[in-house]
Formats: sequence, structure tokens, C-alpha cells
Amino acid sequence: MSRGLLVSYAVLTLVLAGAPLVLDAYWVDVLNSVGLYALLALSLNIILGDAGLFNMGHAAFYAVGAYTTAILNTRLGLPTLWALPVSGLVAALFAALVARPVIHLRGDYLLIVTIGLGEIVRIALVNDVFGLTGGANGLFGIARPTLFGLKIRRPHEFFYLIWVFVALTVFLFHRLEQSRFGRALNYLREDPVAAEGSGVNTARYKLLAFALGAAWAGMAGNLYAAKMTIISPESFSFWESVLLFLIVILGGSGSIPGVILGAFLVVGLPELFRGFASARMLVFGLVMMVLMVFRTQGLLPLRTVRFKKSDLQRAQARP
Repeated sequence: MSRGLLVSYAVLTLVLAGAPLVLDAYWVDVLNSVGLYALLALSLNIILGDAGLFNMGHAAFYAVGAYTTAILNTRLGLPTLWALPVSGLVAALFAALVARPVIHLRGDYLLIVTIGLGEIVRIALVNDVFGLTGGANGLFGIARPTLFGLKIRRPHEFFYLIWVFVALTVFLFHRLEQSRFGRALNYLREDPVAAEGSGVNTARYKLLAFALGAAWAGMAGNLYAAKMTIISPESFSFWESVLLFLIVILGGSGSIPGVILGAFLVVGLPELFRGFASARMLVFGLVMMVLMVFRTQGLLPLRTVRFKKSDLQRAQARP
């Protein structure tokens, strides 16, 4: 991680830490939504940005995590935060199960399949296929999370819970980028054929990317359920997947700082135009179009490593 990026993260951390002290409850809640979508977009970035796999059904994993939390809490009495790792694990297992038969697909074909997956999950929730999801009405009465004896219920309390989890995610995902697993995903993104020829088990790494991204989306679903105390299938529609896809592409596919910036713009920017009433989404759309025309690689694209000619010559000269 470069020094400039560390400084940027430090400044952002200081600004966010002081935000609840100067903002009212409404804007703190807006930042809570930005944090949740940042978590979801970072989880999608593992699949789309790092591995290069088109996924527009990511809301399905989000829904699995949220409903797992709701069922465990309302029916079994498990504390909400205790259900956090369970929600991630269930979402990861679900992703591995449904992705295994279609993992060989590429590009548009995989995109279409993931769209279908998202709709299947939503319809299953609406029709209460398993008799646990409450149908179209959803589930309610989810308990507020408790941390060190403190019940978290106010916006500024959720603010610190959500953004601490975002900070932890950013740290872990930066470490992941530098690991062998992260490099293998990057090989997949650049050229799957060459990666397989170099000894990378492409099917295994694709499946792991889906499972890891789904696990983080499931944990974000846990935080969403704890914050809202009520969930319904409408909260996990196809539009949610489109929004996450937009955040990753707009911010810069594969770029962690870009994804965070994209979450601020896509989720927070429309609130600044709320005074324009019905025209605010038109203004927001025009802003997005201008940004995409002049920044085709995203606002903060992934920086590629460039080697000097002298470095390559020294590497070739080694025995």
C-alpha cells in the first residue's frame, strides 16, 4: 500500500470519526447506508473487479445473510451479532452450491445466469418456499445488536459499528490483494486461458471468489437486518444488484479506494439533490453519464504495476 493511499485513508478515517459530532441524525443515517453499500460493493469487487466474473445477482447473497440473521434471532433467540459469522458462512455455502454448475460460463452468459439466480431467490422469499421467510410481508421483530452490554439503536451508534467493519474489510482486502490468492484472481481477470496454462486452477479460484464475496455480502445482510429490525423481499430486488454493479464500475473495477468513492457518489450524491424532488434522479443520471464518458476506467482505476526496462533485464539475467 502506497504512502499516499495510507494518508488518504487516515484523512477519511478522521473525517468519518468526527462526522456524527457535527451532522444531524438524518445525514448520519445516510452515511450508514453509504457504509452498508460500501461493504456490499467491496464484496462484489472480489468477484467482479478481482476475478473478472460478471455477477448481477449479488443481492441474492445479501438476502441470504439477512434472512439467516432474522430467522436465527426471531425463532431461535440467537443474538444478532452472534449470527454475523453464521450469516456469512451460510451465504458462502449457498454461493458455492449454486455457482459450481455454472462456474465455467464467461462474460454475458454468466451475467444472465446470475440475474436469474437473484430473481429465483427473491421469488422464493416472496412465496415463502421453506415456510420460514414470512412471504411478501417478510420478517419483523429482529432484536437490536448488543455490544459489550450496550444495545445499539441510535444512528450514530450504528455508524461506528458499520464503519469499523468497513475499515476492517478494507484492511483485510488490501492484504488479500497481495497474497497468492489475490494474484491468482488477477490472473483470472486478465487472461483465464493463460492463467490455466500457468498452473492456476481456474475453476477452484472462481468458486472461492464467489464464496468469499458472498460471505461478506451475507455479513452485510446481518448488519442491515440488525439496523432495520424488519426485512422483506423488496429490499433485495434486481435494482440492488444493479446499484452494486454501478458502484464497482463507476469507482474503478478492482480498486478498493475507487469502490468506496463509488459508494459515496451513488448512495450519498442523490441525497444532495433531494431538493430537486422528482428531477433529482435525472440530475444524478446526467452526472453519472458525464463521469463515465470522461473516466471510462472509473474514477479511481486500479493502478497497474509497471516495471522499468532495467528491472526486467536484471530479472532475465538471474540464473
